Amino acid sequence: MSMFSPSNARRASLSRALALTLPLLLVTASCASGNRGGNQTAPAGRRSAGLASGTGAALYERAGLIAVAGPVAYVGTLGFFATSHPDTTLSLLTLSLTARTLTFTREGDRFRAGYTVTANLRQGASIAHHFDAREVVRVRSFKETTRGEESVIFQEYFGLTPGKYTLSLAVRDESGAKAGTYEAEITVPTILARGLSSSLPVHEATPRISVDSLPRLVASPRSTAVFGRDTMLTAYVEAYELAPGEPLQAAIRGDKGAILWSQPVDLSRSGRIASGVVQVPVSKLGIGAIELILSRADVPDTTRTPLFVSFGDELPIASFEDMLSYLRYYASPSRIKALRDAASDMRSEAWATFLTETDPVPTTPQHEGLQIYFARIQRANLEFREEGGPGWLTDRGMVFVSLGEPDQILEPNGSQMNQRGQAQIWDYQRLQLQLIFIDQTGFNRWRLTQNSEVDFQAALRREQGR
Repeated sequence: MSMFSPSNARRASLSRALALTLPLLLVTASCASGNRGGNQTAPAGRRSAGLASGTGAALYERAGLIAVAGPVAYVGTLGFFATSHPDTTLSLLTLSLTARTLTFTREGDRFRAGYTVTANLRQGASIAHHFDAREVVRVRSFKETTRGEESVIFQEYFGLTPGKYTLSLAVRDESGAKAGTYEAEITVPTILARGLSSSLPVHEATPRISVDSLPRLVASPRSTAVFGRDTMLTAYVEAYELAPGEPLQAAIRGDKGAILWSQPVDLSRSGRIASGVVQVPVSKLGIGAIELILSRADVPDTTRTPLFVSFGDELPIASFEDMLSYLRYYASPSRIKALRDAASDMRSEAWATFLTETDPVPTTPQHEGLQIYFARIQRANLEFREEGGPGWLTDRGMVFVSLGEPDQILEPNGSQMNQRGQAQIWDYQRLQLQLIFIDQTGFNRWRLTQNSEVDFQAALRREQGR
């Protein structure tokens, strides 16, 4: 891992293998900025290019994160920490890109992509801070270039005087000549002598022992855990002049205000700084947007950090209610109703019951059933795109997600494309089931026949009742 120190020069990309996640490509630099909920430092009045409503980016934006959709999509956050100078706040800017956002070209036996991050922080007509970072990402296989989860992380530290700024960002793909831009008003807080830093979601972190050094961490700008893959959501925090033996109080608040989880957190102490990580068990949280609240008993200082639990990197982040719609082909209507009807303070208990009842291999920590199910949704979205809608909601996508891959696909009329009346027969031998799809128009719009629809619904009820 890169070692952070005040004299660090820009670092090259490096690959990392992190537990419970796919490898990350980490880009670190010498300056940056982050998120501190207690002092309302989340961007406000943002004007971001290419942001699409109803997407994951839209929810990230509503939660106060940097969020840009479009040709160069990214999510980012700002974090703030104390320095040895009361008139300077250490800021950390972190950005998360997906590998497939970038344009890769072959370089020997590897693949290479370049991108630049340009940032300006202005006060009025004056530029208080500027950087222009050119970064290179190298991967070993073509498959890595198509990854859609958080896989490239950019970090930059810098010091700023507390106050209000306009942050302007541009991330440009070097080879693809495309860019994503963002602008927002931010507030850099004064970190109190007996206050708290930002609580910053991380993949990993080492406690800082001095305010004269930089935090050693790999941030998680998307603040997101994937259910069935990740067991913990982890956030790094610092407390200054914390009384001996005094813990922080951590709590998770759900989307309707109910406290889903709470626990005291002990931090490592070194001089005036106490630092460490808060680990929140994903299984206690349910699905959707939540908020991590950290407070200290000795002074009235609090941080609030948005977190998210999703069903997969490729699926849009949504509310708990929206997420339940993804389960329509996995669980019976009665089980979905039990989740939907649970009161906010009982949601985690209802979710735990759901998991216990539907886990096909209860002796393992993973929920293999949901892992397989959501992998099918992601594959269906790629393979069964028809009429511009999500692939998993087409007739073929619905059957694939519900029943899995057929043992064989028969095409009685041959494999000629764009022919009206083309038929496909999906054969499921274990179910003793054959389903017939017809492309009536010749435009790749496959529909189950009426009899096959009846047979499918009967098979789906049997599968959901297992």
